[in-house]
Amino acid sequence: MDSRPRLYLCTAFLCGVLLTLGFKDIYPDLERRFRRRRVPISSIAGAGLATKDQIDLEDRTKKIKEEDTHDVEIREGIEACVGNTPLFRIKSLSEETGCDILGKAEFLNGAGGSPKDRVALNMIKTAEEEGLLTPHSGDTIYEGTVGSTGISLATICRARGYLAHICMPSDQATEKSDLLLKLGAVVDRVPPAPIIDPMHFVNRARNLAADHTADPTRPGRGYFADQFENQANWQAHFEGTGPEIYQQCGGRLDAFVAGAGTGGTIAGVARFLKSKLPNLRVVLADPQGSGLFNRIKNGVMFDTLEKEGTRRRSQVDTIVEGIGINRVTANFEAGRELIDDAIKVNDEEALAMARWLAEKDGIFVGSSSAVNCVAAVRLARLSGPGQRIVTILCDSGNRHLSKFWTHAGDIGGKTDSKLNDILGN
Repeated sequence: MDSRPRLYLCTAFLCGVLLTLGFKDIYPDLERRFRRRRVPISSIAGAGLATKDQIDLEDRTKKIKEEDTHDVEIREGIEACVGNTPLFRIKSLSEETGCDILGKAEFLNGAGGSPKDRVALNMIKTAEEEGLLTPHSGDTIYEGTVGSTGISLATICRARGYLAHICMPSDQATEKSDLLLKLGAVVDRVPPAPIIDPMHFVNRARNLAADHTADPTRPGRGYFADQFENQANWQAHFEGTGPEIYQQCGGRLDAFVAGAGTGGTIAGVARFLKSKLPNLRVVLADPQGSGLFNRIKNGVMFDTLEKEGTRRRSQVDTIVEGIGINRVTANFEAGRELIDDAIKVNDEEALAMARWLAEKDGIFVGSSSAVNCVAAVRLARLSGPGQRIVTILCDSGNRHLSKFWTHAGDIGGKTDSKLNDILGN
């Protein structure tokens, strides 16, 4: 019994010696096998480098150096997304005419998606400064509009603590009033009427605002924005749109083309640009049925479709919405003397231009933008190659689906339209 532990110890010692000698003999072969298996992996990882080469991996998780960081501008509210819209070259029109025809993409304004964002914001700010509006007090802003100003007002009203009550003609595209309702505005769609009628959409808005203010049972006051006569309208474009165009063009442009509804855009931009470029040509684009063409050409508000002083009909006899008018407004008169010429555009030309822009450039615009582009092309052809002409792309065709684009129709797979077919020459 006493000899067994010694026997076990000797046996274990001998086994250890044998195992060590055996491993020593087979280790080199194991090492060679292991190295051969690693060669393809290292070749892939090293993108073709030999296994003896060192591969340096960049650590992209390192923190950015403190000196490379800076404060990023964070804008305050949707109002801060108004303005500074892009200016771009409309390729097809530029190539066809030999001129640079540039579109100011006002449909990219961040509140209501049109140049009326600038106007709505400036009218509200001005009224606040004058003590006519107080945020979150129950004050309601009333306005008569064919749609775009109302959408901009409804959006910015909510952003700044007001309610919006919009009066608009019932013949305007229904998607505009639908959007206004989604934005929380009260919407009155009234039958089209001449300006002398108390039920004209502008007169109704004015009267409702006065009634609100006079009613002691209602919270807040009623404020009539009055976009047609409010000087804050053209001033918004004098302070914003005009300087942006001048800067984006590097101070080099030959003409500015725009339509007029209230007249604020063309007046404000003209007043700024002409102060910098006295030889600049400012040209009005006017749809059929509007009297502004004759106001510029002949100094009198008259259209062949109607006799002055006998109007008992809707505002303008055209499918185009947003521009064209048959009365003088304070905003248009603020820049009228700076307008050098006017170009009349009929509905067929506007519809054809809208289809052209979608077909050739992938630009989907509304009716007023199409009118502006027709006028820009006509001016380019009259002026000759080499001119730089800026016009306004007011809003997206999305707001004109049920009316204007229903008449325009689908472009389908068409790719062979001719510009001469649009202009009829």
